[in-house]
Amino acid sequence: MRTSNPMMKESVFTQAVAGTETMTLQGAVNKTIALLALVVIGASYSWNLFYNQGAAAVQPWMIGGIIGSLVFAMITIFKATWAPKTAPIYAVLEGLALGGISAFFEARFPGIVIQAVGLTFGTLFALLLAYKTRLIRATENFKLGVFAATGGIAVVYLISMIGGMFGWNMPVIHESGPMGILFSLFVVVIAALNLVLDFDFIERGHGVAPRYMEWYAAFGLVVTLAWLYLELLRLLSKLRER
Repeated sequence: MRTSNPMMKESVFTQAVAGTETMTLQGAVNKTIALLALVVIGASYSWNLFYNQGAAAVQPWMIGGIIGSLVFAMITIFKATWAPKTAPIYAVLEGLALGGISAFFEARFPGIVIQAVGLTFGTLFALLLAYKTRLIRATENFKLGVFAATGGIAVVYLISMIGGMFGWNMPVIHESGPMGILFSLFVVVIAALNLVLDFDFIERGHGVAPRYMEWYAAFGLVVTLAWLYLELLRLLSKLRER
């Protein structure tokens, strides 16, 4: 039961089979809805803080959310059995980060957030439909291709982040020119295709993985949705700048 999504490790299934209660599709859906609700709660707090008290007030919460969500994401990835406790904490912290980031984008480009949210969930449901009707299949070659592209994007972003610490900005990817827009469009497509890996993981885990994996699967799906949303914000902002 292999998967190329780093959020969805094959090893969790080898640990699972001995469990008495197993993961269900409905359980994973319910946990995903619960985590998304927590993301919205966290995002609402930092969003309202931005508009009520200003950018300076929200920055500590936003930065704390970014760092905290990264820490709890790593904990959840390496300790899947803790997912029922760590995934909800991650969701709240991710919400704090997304709410602050969204507020900054909205202040500069009014209306951009609702567009990004609509496109994110539109993409989710479109790909879910394509997956359920088998228009898209999570074959091993598909998984390998998505994994390779995701890894490449991660390396580019890491180099860009490290370069930024030393005053060097990677050309093209942060610009609003044609190449910068094409790069963002490519990243959006890869982020969206990661949803297919999440769907495949949840489907394969049904009746096999232990019950706590419902939280782990929901966590992985929320991570992908958060990434897709942020990349859509970046793409839309580049289009607005033109």
